[in-house]
Amino acid sequence: MKNQFILWISLLYVISLNAQDMKKGFNYLETGAYAEAESYFSKILIEYPNNKTANLCYGRAVGLNGNSKKAVAIFTNLLDIHPNDYEIKLNYAESLLWNKEYAKAKPFYKALIVENSQSFPALLGYANTLSNLKEYDTALEYVDKALKVSPGNNNALVSKKYIRLGYANKYLMKQNYSEAIKILNDNLKEFKNDKESLLSLSNVYINSNELEEAEKTYKLLADSNQGNVLSLNGLALVSHMQGKENEALDLSKQAYQQINDIADKSLINQTKERYAQALIWNKKYAAAKTLIDELNSEHPNENWALALRATLNIYKGNFKKSIQDYESILKNDPSSFDGNLGKANALKATGAYQEAYTGAEKTLTYHDNQKDVVQFIKQLEKNFSPFAEHKVAYSFDNGDNSAWSLTNGIEYPISTKLTLLGNYIYRTTRNSNSKNKATANTFNVGFSYQLLPAVSFKGQAGLSNANSELNDFSRFLSDLSFKIKPFKLQDLEIGYKRTIESFNADLLAREIVQDNFYANYNVSSNFNLGWFTQYYFTSQNDDNTRNLLFTSLYYNILSKPILKAGVNYQYISFKNQVPTIYFSPEKFNAVEIFVDLLKDENAVKESNWFYGLNLATGYQFIDNTERQSTYRIQGKLGYKFKGGGLLNFYGTNSNIASVTAAGFKYTELGIRFKWYLPTKRNVFKK
Repeated sequence: MKNQFILWISLLYVISLNAQDMKKGFNYLETGAYAEAESYFSKILIEYPNNKTANLCYGRAVGLNGNSKKAVAIFTNLLDIHPNDYEIKLNYAESLLWNKEYAKAKPFYKALIVENSQSFPALLGYANTLSNLKEYDTALEYVDKALKVSPGNNNALVSKKYIRLGYANKYLMKQNYSEAIKILNDNLKEFKNDKESLLSLSNVYINSNELEEAEKTYKLLADSNQGNVLSLNGLALVSHMQGKENEALDLSKQAYQQINDIADKSLINQTKERYAQALIWNKKYAAAKTLIDELNSEHPNENWALALRATLNIYKGNFKKSIQDYESILKNDPSSFDGNLGKANALKATGAYQEAYTGAEKTLTYHDNQKDVVQFIKQLEKNFSPFAEHKVAYSFDNGDNSAWSLTNGIEYPISTKLTLLGNYIYRTTRNSNSKNKATANTFNVGFSYQLLPAVSFKGQAGLSNANSELNDFSRFLSDLSFKIKPFKLQDLEIGYKRTIESFNADLLAREIVQDNFYANYNVSSNFNLGWFTQYYFTSQNDDNTRNLLFTSLYYNILSKPILKAGVNYQYISFKNQVPTIYFSPEKFNAVEIFVDLLKDENAVKESNWFYGLNLATGYQFIDNTERQSTYRIQGKLGYKFKGGGLLNFYGTNSNIASVTAAGFKYTELGIRFKWYLPTKRNVFKK
């Protein structure tokens, strides 16, 4: 907050014969030419070193010119010479404010008020001191006392406005949004359409997710000086938060096109910054890079330009480059919010979870209780909290098979690298035609471990016990896999899985054990195109083998909610054809087009709904038979509770050939419940 005393305090000292000689210096001080004033009064003091007026004016010029430490020394010296001079005391107190020695200034101002309770400079100075110490309630009390002494004084009114702004921000940090809004509305009653108050009010509405109110408030800014650009910048941010990225870009572009009419360099930079952000939000990375490179060339090593480049690299998956820019920001300013939280986000994306958590906690030492940081920490802790998951499903097909299954699983993180795993699966299936029934109970235990930031391993082993009318048996099962990020925007999983074929009672009774060797590979891009490929080689204990290839080329149409469409191709081949036992074609080909709509449960906030819908249709070709049309419908609807637990219903209906035969139709309905185990354990606290 910029505050200074009325210059008439110094002018009261113009009592010497040299007063007229200093008129030029007084003018420098009054017009803000502090460097010229400092030079002028330093020359006066060479000839008149003991002139009190010249010393006072020199001290003020030095302090207001940025050398607050020297100003304190000058007024300390004057105070030693004139210990009872009230005006020197006032200037000394103000120099403490310039030097940010608020704790020292507080008792000094209090003593000045005791000495003269009607001193306007003392009352206002004390109010400003208390404001800097974040004692806003008392600060407002004293600024009102100053206004009683000098009604309508502009300096006091400006101080009152900024005290309220600080007070509102204090409540914002405590997430007490209603109180912050009340204080800012008080400001707007006294200072109609005040730019700073409207901006602060908009920020409160954004933090409280009252986006419609934020939009209304930003529109009020359009009536202020250069407010149209400020308004457009703010409205672009609101549109982004509403998921309206095209609208955000359009609004930001309107503001960007007006920068030649703006004199305020700071506002010009803010407008360029918002436009670059809007380009990134819309994945127009080439245009964003061109603008951001220009900004970094024009403003080398400036934090806001570096932060833009870091943000672009995060969106493009260049996390290491992003971290480098955030580290440069922190070299310039260790307390930078963008630098600290941005680096924490980038570290999290690389799998350096402990370092990300430490970085977020460090951010809070500079930005106490900041909402985004608190949420980031909570989410990290939630990601490494133990949870249990339960699923009940019922399925049936047109081959007279039906099944009930119950799955119970648990994950218990020991550290950010090691997680213990366990699950139990109960499945019972019957055929209403053959009257065959079978039941399987499967137990698995294991762990996952992050070997490197880009490499993790999961291993599970267990036992499956099956009971049917024909036989009972137990088999050892296993699931081993590596998840690797070989390059940016790419994910690879390779593994081995030993399973028992349990689709229906007849197959379960045949005791078919499968050894599956598989690989999943997904490639994303910065231009919305993606490609997923899966390959399975399966060896069975009935001397049969299977090759399965599935590949999907898709395009991301929307990101909020996720909407993508594409083409799938599947190929299956068995070494031996045993159609009377299970579906085992020599060659099977299927092609389909699909649309996928998803509101991701991992991205949705607590106390909100999530959903998914997948529709596909195409043709399948089985050996040398004519093509057959296919369809697939999958859907889910769920709700995420406070605390992160969730409940969802899901369903699948398809006629794509499976382990039974062509002409197959299959339906599955289920319910899933996930909840977090109550625990005070925090894997990040060593």
